[in-house]
Amino acid sequence: MITGLGYTDGHLSEDEIRDVLSGALSRANLAGKRVLVIVPDSTRTAPIPLFFRILYELLGGEVAQLDYLIALGTHRPMEEDGISRLVGATAAEREARFPGVVVHNHRWDLPETFLTLGTIPAAEMDAISEGRLSLEVPVTINRMILDYDQLVICGPVFPHEVVGFSGGHKYFFPGISGPDVIDVSHWLGALITSKAIIGTKRTPVRRMIDRAASFVPVPTLCMAFVIGPDHHSLGGLYVGPAEEAWSRAADLSARLHVTYVDRPFTRALTIAPPLYDDLWTAAKGMYKLEPAIADGGEVVLYAPALTEISYTHGAIIDEVGYHVGDFFIKQWDRYKEYPWGVLSHCIAARGVGTYDAKTGVEEPRIKLTLATGIPRERCERVNLGYLDPASIDPEDWAGREGEGILLVTKGGEKLFRLK
Repeated sequence: MITGLGYTDGHLSEDEIRDVLSGALSRANLAGKRVLVIVPDSTRTAPIPLFFRILYELLGGEVAQLDYLIALGTHRPMEEDGISRLVGATAAEREARFPGVVVHNHRWDLPETFLTLGTIPAAEMDAISEGRLSLEVPVTINRMILDYDQLVICGPVFPHEVVGFSGGHKYFFPGISGPDVIDVSHWLGALITSKAIIGTKRTPVRRMIDRAASFVPVPTLCMAFVIGPDHHSLGGLYVGPAEEAWSRAADLSARLHVTYVDRPFTRALTIAPPLYDDLWTAAKGMYKLEPAIADGGEVVLYAPALTEISYTHGAIIDEVGYHVGDFFIKQWDRYKEYPWGVLSHCIAARGVGTYDAKTGVEEPRIKLTLATGIPRERCERVNLGYLDPASIDPEDWAGREGEGILLVTKGGEKLFRLK
């Protein structure tokens, strides 16, 4: 059963949010149970402080344990000041106002973090991927889940470049999963291409992560929410079984987070918000614009304060560079030992295009140019364009849609595509 509420032209009040959560949690019968809430890190727009407070009000005196696990995927672990901002309370405030609650980082960087729940057979992967991949996939996940009686996924749903729409079981895989599921699911998304998959509800990658989640032995409740048009308030909240709650939220996200345009743009300036602290996350600004950019067009990613390509994977990206999918696929023996999840990021950020193995000529459909704190030499080394951010005044890009020029003031969350 789904408990939920959503608006296309308004937002949920705090009382409405509390009522939705109270109704769903009362039916979940969590008294005396150990509960682990899985939440996003700071790279997602989400009112986690609000949920942190309300969940404690509703569950703190009823459950045996209420803890949180930050679904980092492969993002760097959050420091204490970042955790304090994420949940809206310092360590001292948490001890005083939310006694007993512990907030954990998902330590994806430690092998001892994981246990293997099972394996998706090669024949099943062949069917799920529609013939693109035929290999066994070990389903590994943070072993901490076995210390709890109930898992609660609490996170937003947006159009997403790998899976179609984020949220739901994606908070397990890749959120708190091991490298096998991460690499295979992301590579599958790269083979389909970000341009084709983003904003599509039912995708092979979604089927894969839902199948992986079927191995999870702990009961799961999902709080799938949708950020409203103002980028702050909630447009919708749906609570219940993960696939159903996610489905309802994805339907609303498709209405709130997708803008359809009559003609493609030749250039776009997308301003990366501060929550993206490296290109690994800020590249969402490119993903969300690619479907609406004309052949030969350009996306300029503007973020003067951004100085790093990836805090986790930067050395690998420096080595392989950003390229279209054909570049890696047609030279697979050379690149197959690199982490497939990293290669998939490099492909998605470069966009679709072609590579001629005989001539060595690569032809991306559009250009990605960085106007960031990343130096020109490094941009060129990884096969991206460069503009001095000091040469750009975003106001010069405003109001020029009729000229085929678009300004996106908060890049990375709203998807643009052609009608």
